[in-house]
Amino acid sequence: MTTFAPPPAPVREDGARHRSAPPADGGLASRARRLITGAPEDPRWARPALWAILVLATVLYAWNLSSITGNTFYDAAVYSGTKSWKAFFFGALDAGSFITVDKPPFALWVMGLSARAFGYGTWQLMLPMVAVGTGSVALLHRLVKRDFGAVAATVSALALTLTPITVAITRDTNPDPILVFLMLLGAAALLKAVRTGRLMPLVWSGVAIGFAFNTKMMQAYVVLPAFLLVYLWAANASLGKRIRNLAVGTVALIVSSAWWMVVVDLIPASSRPYIGGSTDNTVWDLVIGYNGFGRIFGASSSVGSQGNGASFGGEAGLYRMFNDTMGGQISWLIPFAAIALVAGLVLRGRAPRTDARRAALMLWGGWFVLHYLTFALAEGTFHPYYVTAMAPGIAALTGAGGVMLYNAFRNGSAAVGVSPAERSRDRGMGWALPAAVAASSVWAVVLLQRVSGSGTLYTVAQVVVGVAGAASVIGLLVARFTKRQRLIGVAALAAVVALLAGPAAYSASAATSSTNGTNPTAGPSTGGMGGMGGGGGQRPSGAGSGPGTNSGDAPSGSGDGQEMGQPPSNSGNSTDDGGSTGSGTTESGATESGTAESGSTESGSTESGTAESDSADGRTGGGMDGGTQVSSAMITYLKKNQDGATWLVAVATDQTASSIILESGEPVISMGGWSGSDNAMTLAKLKSLVKAGKLHYIVVGDSGQGSSNSEISTWVKANGTAVSDYSGLYRLDASDVS
Repeated sequence: MTTFAPPPAPVREDGARHRSAPPADGGLASRARRLITGAPEDPRWARPALWAILVLATVLYAWNLSSITGNTFYDAAVYSGTKSWKAFFFGALDAGSFITVDKPPFALWVMGLSARAFGYGTWQLMLPMVAVGTGSVALLHRLVKRDFGAVAATVSALALTLTPITVAITRDTNPDPILVFLMLLGAAALLKAVRTGRLMPLVWSGVAIGFAFNTKMMQAYVVLPAFLLVYLWAANASLGKRIRNLAVGTVALIVSSAWWMVVVDLIPASSRPYIGGSTDNTVWDLVIGYNGFGRIFGASSSVGSQGNGASFGGEAGLYRMFNDTMGGQISWLIPFAAIALVAGLVLRGRAPRTDARRAALMLWGGWFVLHYLTFALAEGTFHPYYVTAMAPGIAALTGAGGVMLYNAFRNGSAAVGVSPAERSRDRGMGWALPAAVAASSVWAVVLLQRVSGSGTLYTVAQVVVGVAGAASVIGLLVARFTKRQRLIGVAALAAVVALLAGPAAYSASAATSSTNGTNPTAGPSTGGMGGMGGGGGQRPSGAGSGPGTNSGDAPSGSGDGQEMGQPPSNSGNSTDDGGSTGSGTTESGATESGTAESGSTESGSTESGTAESDSADGRTGGGMDGGTQVSSAMITYLKKNQDGATWLVAVATDQTASSIILESGEPVISMGGWSGSDNAMTLAKLKSLVKAGKLHYIVVGDSGQGSSNSEISTWVKANGTAVSDYSGLYRLDASDVS
């Protein structure tokens, strides 16, 4: 009898069945159908699963967008870049281009172009972050799928999506999400170069890492040893050609990394901003100092040699990724990924040199191990969100390694159609799957136990992990001895639930609660701090009459009054770790008389008797020693009396300046950079700015930081006119300069 039933779909090594290929019409409709439903050789569920994961990622990264606070340090630089192309190119903190931020500007360019195209506001700055965050998930899925199949790709994409610190940092305006995306582009080009042996993919890999360098400098190079080793070992070309190609790729890497640095350092210092974070006003010093060896060894060119900031992620050491601060952010899948890496390499041990799967395992394993060692042992400034760069390696090993362990376990348990030789090869490694699931499940329970009592979400997650993990391990063991293949699949699904329930709980928390813009983390607070080291404080949480509400140039945004740089005029007065400009008790340019602000008082009170607080009313420390307060009332006064000056005021640090820029919409000078110790402002430079009418106001404290600042404070107090309503504020005119 003739039958018209289609033949059974072929089965791949990962166990997934594929659809028969439909006739290719080569038209637009065919390509659109392929985009939506996937390639003909993919299993039917693969593309819908990918779309579901991408939607989930987008929701997590963009949920309640108006509540996202961001990092005022970078927000102010982006805003300044929308007002001046010079500030845009240099990555200057202020539109007058006095000083740059302490990072290269590529991430600022991406956000700045969005802000120039759509206007400055919350969603405009967050749009590129959400896009690259979701794009990283899609790119990782594509890379893993090519070598390990749809199941591995789906698990990897879901693992990256639910990495808690990745959710937290993608809901921020720090440059890390863009860094990760560029590094993944570099990995994609490298793997293509390995498969084909061609030169150009290797060149493009170098270019991608070069752009990553111009996003966050030396951190982009962490993966380079793995890239080099994988290409040199596994590329489909002769040894001589591999070496030649690597030489050309290295040239592409150097050019794409160094071009901005070289251009900036060749421009005379008098014609460009001071390079924030450097000791000698060069980008090269920033590369090898503050953003280079200073991060690893604790010898920072602008902060000192005491390992400043290391406490944000806990004490340096191999255990750092598992401590109370870092554990819930990144470590959930590390036990599984480590076991999968070792077992996977053993399973591919006798494969040919050019074996694509082993090359991919080497790449993702190197990505994971190099980042782990770098972040764990770094003695310099270290924030938890840095480790989002490690997440793709862990996620890829979880998906790809998990499928390899599953196949080894299934083959070693007398799977149908497996040869005795294959079964013997896989039998030893088959036990790695239940061991990996058990290790990560137990560790997840420990992490969730640490935050027990923090909410029902974590309690439920702990129960789910415990039950699913136990069911998976028991199911695998029973299946191994009873030869029940179907039970292996059920146990594997339970393993996925056990592995991802904990990260999902933390990620949901990160997506539904506001985070510190300086030091974003996911889940309950476990002792991590925010504020220092390469970022600014959160955007102001309260504002009075000072955000330039009568000026079209003031920063603006959208969403229930929580606008980027322009907070609601009647909101609360609290500040955050980084220090933000706030309102408190200001009205018509003066503080309310007779009111003692809560918190610690300051020696310099206003004439009306108000003792200004360092923390309770949302004001920002802004003097040469960070002790003098800048209120919204003062900002209103400064704007009213700016008298055509380029800069509204000069203050001590980036934190203070960035908050004032966002509230006022005017350029503000940061004389000392992030820490207040940069040599950006000298007395001679100050005198020239005052004499030219470009600056009239400066805020100084009772003492200076270093001889230069002390000299400036002394001169300002001796020659300027104190503004009696605002302690520490002085007016200087050309006539005051001798």
